Amino acid sequence: MPKLKTKSGVKKRFKITATGLLKHGVAGKRHRLLHHTGKYIRQNRGTKVLSKADTAAVKAWAPYGLS
Repeated sequence: MPKLKTKSGVKKRFKITATGLLKHGVAGKRHRLLHHTGKYIRQNRGTKVLSKADTAAVKAWAPYGLS
């Protein structure tokens, strides 16, 4: 059987936690920040954990896991 390819965007954007959840950066933090409220900027600081529904799809794009 040939090897399965990993989506290169997934390698760059996600990390797997020790319990198997996926961490990701938050969108909407690069530019035009004057249009966002202070609350939005504070709450989206750092990283978030991906929802269970999206985790299955992302893990399918990385068949051998993420290193």
